[in-house]
Amino acid sequence: MLVSDILKTPITGPSAWKSADLAADKSWIYQLGADDIEELETAAEATRAKGLGLYEFTAADFPLPTLAAMIADVTDQLENGRGCALIRGLDATRYDEETLKTIYWGLGVHLGQPITQNAKGHLISHVRDTGRDYQSKNVRGYTTNNRIAPHCDPADTVGLLCWHPAKKGGESEITSAMAIYNEILSLHPEYLEPLCGGFHFDLRGEGVTEDPDEVTFNKVPVFSYFDGRLNCRFNRKTIEDGQTKAGEPLQGLALKAVDAVAKLARRDDMRFDLAFQQGDIQILNNYTILHARADFEDHPEPERRRNLMRLWVNLHNGRQLAPQFADRLNTGPRGGIMVRPHFDVDGTGPGPVNAP
Repeated sequence: MLVSDILKTPITGPSAWKSADLAADKSWIYQLGADDIEELETAAEATRAKGLGLYEFTAADFPLPTLAAMIADVTDQLENGRGCALIRGLDATRYDEETLKTIYWGLGVHLGQPITQNAKGHLISHVRDTGRDYQSKNVRGYTTNNRIAPHCDPADTVGLLCWHPAKKGGESEITSAMAIYNEILSLHPEYLEPLCGGFHFDLRGEGVTEDPDEVTFNKVPVFSYFDGRLNCRFNRKTIEDGQTKAGEPLQGLALKAVDAVAKLARRDDMRFDLAFQQGDIQILNNYTILHARADFEDHPEPERRRNLMRLWVNLHNGRQLAPQFADRLNTGPRGGIMVRPHFDVDGTGPGPVNAP
């Protein structure tokens, strides 16, 4: 990377928002009506009538003629608007798990191509507390009830469907990575060189080798300006752990730069907090939004414990990405996590390895 490759002008437009901007704008919130929900249920029934199981059908098998306009608007919002969308109105309590997942998958395949989220090959994973210690080696935060620091997931978008909210806490916290870039450009432009140069990210034992200390083969930029767009890839914990495993612990200017991104993502005027309602579907563009989560307390009843369904989707006709930025999991550009069914990642059993 050359210093001349670093974007020297601030990002303008709706993606560079601060919390007050998002609070005043409802264009990113979509409300499902009775006809929309009936269309989703009819499409789910159609897949069953064809004998197609979960993960076995595409958008063509899940017709949404009326909702197509809303899905197109959601896609535009993600790519060219605020970078976030919230779909409300689904009554998650009226469906069994298979039907709810079928509806969710149906929406997902209209947006793009779902990718694997862990070495078990899960395409829809449960974000819930499994009793694991987040501070232990290679434990992923979504399997705990701990606070999760601001980060991006390694896919074009991440969706979270709230099946059951927490008894207390668990709020979603989102921040515009574009606004963070603008703040760094204004306050600490010297941080941009290490951030755009990139870091080795820890793959938490889910890389393409059997090495529990595998990191990204190339340094992945935190900020990458390519084809006229600025993109972000950030996770402080995996950057710090990855650089340590690579024998290059964060220090000096690089450490200050990573620390600045993490602090800006949580600054009150930058961060927008959202309490999940049952049935909410939050979708974020991972290149323009950092997301985090507050810690939470569960209900004592197992069936009421906090449970979100996560879906990683690469958008149809998604933006162009720089090669060193696009290969973030050692599985090639925009690749998901390599499937190794014997790998016990979260105690939820084997995932679907026959996904389309």
